[in-house]
Amino acid sequence: MKREEIKNFLPHREPMLLVDEMEIDENGICHGKYTVRGDEFFLQGHFPGHPVVPGVILCEIMGQSSSILVMKEMEGCTPMFTGIDKTRFKGSVVPGDTVEVTAKVTAKRGPIFFIDAEAHVEGRLCVQATLSVALVKNDNLKV
Repeated sequence: MKREEIKNFLPHREPMLLVDEMEIDENGICHGKYTVRGDEFFLQGHFPGHPVVPGVILCEIMGQSSSILVMKEMEGCTPMFTGIDKTRFKGSVVPGDTVEVTAKVTAKRGPIFFIDAEAHVEGRLCVQATLSVALVKNDNLKV
C-alpha cells in the first residue's frame, strides 16, 4: 500500500503523515517505510547543523506504520496512543535514512490494541517499543 492508498483509512495528513508505504505479510506482521527527506518541520530545530529525528517522531512513525494491523476495525474511528511502553532508543535517524518498521499485535482488550514494534535503518535497530492504541469513535472526538 502506497501513500495515497494509506490516506483512504489513516486520518493523518501532511505534515504529520509519516509513512510512505506499508503491508502485512503472511505471518500477520506489518512492514512500513518512511524516508526522511530532510525538510520535515521536526528537523528545523532538532538540531541546527546536525538534524536528528526526535524520538517521539520515531514512535509516531511506528504507530502510523502499524495502523494497517487494525485497518479493518478503524472505520468511523481515529487511532489514539494510550501508551508507549518499554521504549528503547538504540540509534539516531537522520535525513536520507529510510526507517523500516516491523510490528505485530500481541493482545487486544476491547478497542485497545497492544503492538510490539521496532524501527530499523539499513538493518540497524533504532528504536523498539510496546505501543497501545485505542480506536476512538469519531463521534466521541472533541473538535
